[in-house]
Amino acid sequence: MSLNSKHKSANNPTERHVVLVEPDVHWNTGNIGRTCIGAGAHLHLIRPLGFSLDSRQVKRAGLDYWPKVDLSTWDDFESFQKALQVRYAEVVLFTKNGTRSFWTMPSPRRLFLIFGSETGGLPAAILEQYPDATYHIPVSREIRSLNLSTAAAIALYESMRNNPPEHEW
Repeated sequence: MSLNSKHKSANNPTERHVVLVEPDVHWNTGNIGRTCIGAGAHLHLIRPLGFSLDSRQVKRAGLDYWPKVDLSTWDDFESFQKALQVRYAEVVLFTKNGTRSFWTMPSPRRLFLIFGSETGGLPAAILEQYPDATYHIPVSREIRSLNLSTAAAIALYESMRNNPPEHEW
């Protein structure tokens, strides 16, 4: 486990966390890391990862920004929850079968936007733990789903609409 706090500030009332559970695709993770920097969010990766964080592909997808990502890695979801004392009301799970549209997600000061792997989605145990916290991003029937990095960016910025962070933009 590692935990950084590059973006935390007493002057910033909004705290956003993007959580990728067992991500498979290195370039999605790199893109999401870059988006987190732009939004002032923290990125959490839950193992196992389908790639090495030392890989050139992750760094290339994040370009020269990867060292600036406020990144934590966790051996399992339970360790992540316990260390950050995650409350039920702070959790939003994204799945294509989510019961609510992402436009209705809550906007508390601290929010965890949780996404599953590109190939397997969120594990059943996590979905069962938060049955009332599942959301989806509506898409036309022409596609199965959005790319993970696209979905994470949409959800992250929408989550800040009513509580924009106080950053230098």
